[in-house]
Amino acid sequence: MFIRRISIACIAPDGSSRPAPLAHIDSFAMRNFTNDAVFDDTLPVADGLMEAGYRVPLSRLQSSMEDWFRRKSYLKPGEVLQVTEIEAATGH
Repeated sequence: MFIRRISIACIAPDGSSRPAPLAHIDSFAMRNFTNDAVFDDTLPVADGLMEAGYRVPLSRLQSSMEDWFRRKSYLKPGEVLQVTEIEAATGH
């Protein structure tokens, strides 16, 4: 349904990473479906994976999602959230 695939990872201070759990991504998405229209074009897919439309700005997604994860204690002390576009349609 959405054209962009977004990787969501929790990065530890030592540089190791783990995919953000689907339940945590879904918690963020459901909150934002009702409170911030810019994130309506997001769909949690799996651990560490979300699909999104082009109108979703990655920098804003990252900062808003990291803020939500911190408020919910989904990130461990010292961890940061990494949000990266991993794939886009080629327009075939």
